[in-house]
Amino acid sequence: MNYSAQTSDICHALFNVSAMDDLVEQGVYPDLSSDLIDAIVEEAGRFATDIIAPLNREGDEIGAQLENGQVKMPPGWVQAYQQWVKAGWGALPGGEEHGGQGLPLILSLATQELWNSASMAFGIGTVLTQGAVEALIQHGTDEQKSTYLSKLTSGEWMGTMNLTESQSGSDLGNIRTKAERCDDGTYRIRGTKIFITYGDHDLSENIIHFVLARLSDAPDGIKGISLFLVPKILVNPDGSLGAKNDVTAASLEHKLGIHASATCVMAYGENEGAVGYLVGAENRGLYCMFTMMNNARLHVGIQGVAIAERATQQAVAYATERKQGQRPGNEGPVAIINHPDIRRMLMTMKAMTSAARAICYQTARAIDLQKLAPTQEQRQKNADRASLLTPVAKAFSTDVGVEVASLGIQVHGGMGYIEETGAAQHYRDARIAPIYEGTNGIQAIDLVTRRLALQNGDTARDFIAELKQIAEAVCASNLPAYGKTGPCLVAAVEQFERATIWMQQAAKDEPDQALAGATSYLRLFGLTAGAGFLARGVQAQLRKTDTATKDKNIALLRFLAEQHLPETNSLASTIMSASQALLAIPDDQFQP
Repeated sequence: MNYSAQTSDICHALFNVSAMDDLVEQGVYPDLSSDLIDAIVEEAGRFATDIIAPLNREGDEIGAQLENGQVKMPPGWVQAYQQWVKAGWGALPGGEEHGGQGLPLILSLATQELWNSASMAFGIGTVLTQGAVEALIQHGTDEQKSTYLSKLTSGEWMGTMNLTESQSGSDLGNIRTKAERCDDGTYRIRGTKIFITYGDHDLSENIIHFVLARLSDAPDGIKGISLFLVPKILVNPDGSLGAKNDVTAASLEHKLGIHASATCVMAYGENEGAVGYLVGAENRGLYCMFTMMNNARLHVGIQGVAIAERATQQAVAYATERKQGQRPGNEGPVAIINHPDIRRMLMTMKAMTSAARAICYQTARAIDLQKLAPTQEQRQKNADRASLLTPVAKAFSTDVGVEVASLGIQVHGGMGYIEETGAAQHYRDARIAPIYEGTNGIQAIDLVTRRLALQNGDTARDFIAELKQIAEAVCASNLPAYGKTGPCLVAAVEQFERATIWMQQAAKDEPDQALAGATSYLRLFGLTAGAGFLARGVQAQLRKTDTATKDKNIALLRFLAEQHLPETNSLASTIMSASQALLAIPDDQFQP
């Protein structure tokens, strides 16, 4: 199935939902213009369509291969990645002092959506390198920055995150990888890490691993973890590449999806010990690593959007071409897009994808403004807004990716279950995103236990107040095409506010009840916020002269409001009253 870059929808999310053109006019992005943003998105769309998308199917079928301790990527991947680096896409968000283009995160996120729609297995590797850059900028020494940042910023070298071990999973306090101090100021790293995305490959001449390990005299638990930079190939003082470090890919994981993304078991120090360099302070590794993880969580969220977009495009194309069944007034079979239930599924796919996209772009906007807003007060408010939205962007969007990919298979019917159509690949690829970079259950717990308490709850209250204003504006517009959008949005925000107040109190007084309702609360948050952001985008579009896609966006918003926002009522009820049904179950009742 051919892929068509979703540049129009991305520009709507940038300019109307996120008001990026207003920020340009205000001088927040002094080096950008609306025309330049359009040009970057269009060019990225061409690269995604022409260079990356053709790799997707063969990458899934062949996958990464481990040969004599070296991972080989599928045919065409090395050349495509080198073209990507040469075109400057890796350097787009990087600081100009390190050879980057210094463009905002929200624009980088737009390109990431395109890379991941074209091939999710391709897109994830570029995300981790950006996270490595962020970690070095914030926590690296001057020498480390001088040695590694320019190469990582350009993408000439790639970066990884090495957290997980077989016995610890998400509980990083139990990691066993060891670090030993050496007289020359370096460390020797010994241990095994699992599930390491792009842990080895032949795309770049060097790979810079960021590895969590524990010193022998470190405190127990997460307070005793340090972060180390461990290059695959050691770097000489003059910047040239030296000897291979004592780090190898022991095996490749056999995965459900994203087969061309090399997910490795990494062995450190099986001989003399892998040479590592401390990043930040000893026993402060988790703090440093979270710089990478927070960056990655938003980019994983956009993976959910991207794979949902790809699945939706394929489902719409199939439903338009496939003829089956009859409709009143037609002779013979009709295209299945004419059947109401198929239309329901397709509109659900499109609306949920758009809602998730809006949340991710709003999160990126807040991250940009926490650095670029003109006053300290505005920067702090945006930092808090970004903190509040990040777990929702990650979890809601990746849940949407799985749901939409599953609906894509359903639209195809039996053919969707057959690998030849390609619909099954989207579902297999999507299924990892709710798991990695902190499972969605962990995101929900983080949201209700930490993020709702920001600024004594004022961050959440301010956000709800904004959504109320949007809902009131929709009601006041009296636009016939909105249908019942306004009242549905008002009701959803009311349920969201009730559940938020309850959750904030439960997190203080009865934490188990808060935890029991956390996932439902995140879903409620995502539905309400996504609809609110889409409404903001439509309202902005109505104020502009160029409204070529106005009718489409109003239809998406109305469908989401009338068909899916009523779910917020049942979600609020579940959050506030159903926890006892879960918590009262004895352990033995889970057994067969």
